[in-house]
Amino acid sequence: MPKKKTEKTDIKEIFAANLKENRRKKGLTQEKLAELADISLRYIAMLELGRSFPSGDMLEKLAKALDIQAFQFFYPLATLDGALFHLEQSILSKIDNITRIYDDKLQQSIVYNIENVVKMSVKQAVASELENLIKK
Repeated sequence: MPKKKTEKTDIKEIFAANLKENRRKKGLTQEKLAELADISLRYIAMLELGRSFPSGDMLEKLAKALDIQAFQFFYPLATLDGALFHLEQSILSKIDNITRIYDDKLQQSIVYNIENVVKMSVKQAVASELENLIKK
């Protein structure tokens, strides 16, 4: 009598489930994901059904299109550890994005302040030189 599967344990099944889950989380149709990853709709369907398995380059394309890291396709989400790991990675990714945005704004602010300090210094230097020339 065959055992009933309660968890996805085959790497193709894990990949297929994670691909579908990540696509749905992003609110993408199979067509839109195919367009973003520059691959065929039929291939996306075959991957999500577990009938095909991607090459390394294809994994990278799919991960980039879904804004995740390629390894995230292979962690079984059906387990508590898998779900916690996925949650942790999601939180870390969001923190990283926020940090990047903050860093960009901070960098812009620093550049703006440096420009203003330089302008003020130049104005003061020019004013001082003019004053010296007038006194002579």
